[in-house]
Amino acid sequence: MSEVTVRKPRPKHLAINQIRMPIPAIVSILHRVSGGGLFLLLPFLLFLLDRSLGSPESFETFSAVVGHPLAKLLLLGLLWAYMHHFCAGIRFLLLDMHKGTDLQAARNSSRIVLVVSIALTVIIGVKLW
Repeated sequence: MSEVTVRKPRPKHLAINQIRMPIPAIVSILHRVSGGGLFLLLPFLLFLLDRSLGSPESFETFSAVVGHPLAKLLLLGLLWAYMHHFCAGIRFLLLDMHKGTDLQAARNSSRIVLVVSIALTVIIGVKLW
């Protein structure tokens, strides 16, 4: 007997704008992006730490750098990246312990991660601004 396989015609071009990602996938992607961003901007953070602790003159350099609006925006983005990476990391640790692995619980925990990370960023950002 011969087996005939009918193949579906595949699309020639992938329409990225038509793909809808579930919210747990978005949180996972943001977790990776925030971790990469924190890693890549670590030298900038170490430079700021060095400038703030060296001497009174280097603290003036630190104050000038941190006082610039673009630096404040960058630091606010880093704050969000840290908060999101921290909250999503806790979520992934719970998933590794098989807590909240069913579909609705995973969606709810993803929403909680997004809301909590943004709320913490706003609260801490307002205090530091």
